[in-house]
Formats: sequence, structure tokens, C-alpha cells
Amino acid sequence: MPESLQHYATLVLARDGPIATVTLNRPDKRNAISYELIGELLRALEEIEHSAAQVLILTGAGKAFCSGMDLDNLRSITGRSEEENLADSATMARLFRTLYEFPKVTIAAVNGAAVAGGCGLATLCDFTLASSKAKFGYTEVRIGFVPAIVSAFLLRQVGEKHARDLLLTGRIISAEEALRMGLVNEMVAPEQLLGRARELAASLLSNSPASLLATKRLLTHYAAESLDREIAAAVEENARIRRTADFREGVSSFLEKRNPRWTGK
Repeated sequence: MPESLQHYATLVLARDGPIATVTLNRPDKRNAISYELIGELLRALEEIEHSAAQVLILTGAGKAFCSGMDLDNLRSITGRSEEENLADSATMARLFRTLYEFPKVTIAAVNGAAVAGGCGLATLCDFTLASSKAKFGYTEVRIGFVPAIVSAFLLRQVGEKHARDLLLTGRIISAEEALRMGLVNEMVAPEQLLGRARELAASLLSNSPASLLATKRLLTHYAAESLDREIAAAVEENARIRRTADFREGVSSFLEKRNPRWTGK
């Protein structure tokens, strides 16, 4: 039986021998990203890094993997100061980069919708396995926001043409299209998803742990210098867009379930 570790309010962390599983556990909120979830996910990653686990599986409870930002948090953003916006952006960048550079092998088992920041979490893992019912999308431009931080990683994963398509249109794509683009490694039937993730983890565990760590360290090193520059620029842009009229209108229209009235300012 999996061993339950520290208590978390927004996720469940369990370990079954060398495999750690993090389940985003806000099914009533479609596992939306709250400030609390960000903090707890960072803490869980630190706990796993210092544990005997060698592989991490990340998944979601209920029908969604992660639907993006929590509505209550989204509502509060328009009233935050410039310093708070910069701090928020830096924290999200830290979460994404921590997951991307995590020293142990990571597998996302995407059980449902993975939208905006949730799509980032799903695709920054070493392997992304998707249920055939999963959906993916970077929808930030639809609410006057900028998918700034994730863009630095997405360009590396799918190339510029696909990245521009996803980031500029904000469209939702199927698991099948995500597979064709290279966002997803494999698509499986919903009932087979976690089993396939554990099967992949088992195959990885047959490799040398020292070799896996060294390989991930080398891959991280290759990208580190350019990511430093790109993420610094992305954090600034992420915070800047929050001061615009279009962002305030986009958030308001989204929360009020109406069409936005853009001004371009």
C-alpha cells in the first residue's frame, strides 16, 4: 500500500517504494491553482527531492488535471500592488522551474483538462501521459493576460510555430493533437492512465539511479543560462500586463461570464 507522507490541504502526497505520487486534490475546484496550492506543491517537491523516491507521478483528483488559476485568486489580482504582482510572478516562475529542473524523473498523468497554468504543470514534466479525454490549452490571451513564463519552456518543447499557435490563439486542443505537436508523449484510455504511468516508472527504475540523476543534471545545465534571461523577462511581462485596462476587463468579463470589451490599453 502507498505510504502517506506529510499532510497537505490541497494535494495528496504518497510514496509506494521508490515511486512518489502527488495528486492535486481540489476536485470541487477542478484542481485550480491557488496561492495555497503553489506553496504546498513547492513543499511537496522539496519533500520528494529529499526522500528515497526516484520517480514522481503528478496527477489530478476528479475529472480535471488542473483548470488554471483559482477564481478567488484571479478576482484578487486586479487589486494587488506592483510589488505584489512581481512577487506572484516570481513565485509561479519558481514553481514551473522547480518542476522542469526537478532532479528526479517526473511523469504527468493528465486525467482531464489541463488549462493555462495547469497546462504548464502537465507539460513541464519529463514525460506527459494523457488520457484520451484530456484537453490542453494556454488560454491566457482570452482574459487579457500573457502566458509569459510558460512560453520560455513551450518554445523548447514544440518549436516556434506550434508555440505561437497555442499562445496566440488560446485555443483548447485534444490529447490527440497535443500528441502530434509533441506536448504529450503518449495517449492512453482513461482507465489505463495511472497503470501506464506506474508501468513507465517501473521501466525507468530499471536504469541506474546515478545515471538518471546525472542525465537530468546535464539537461538542466544546457538550458540554465538562457532560461535565466528568459524567465527574468517573463516575470516582468507577467507583472506588467496585470496593470493594463485590458487585463482588468478580461478578468471582469470572465468572472461575469460575458464577452470582453477590449480597448487595447
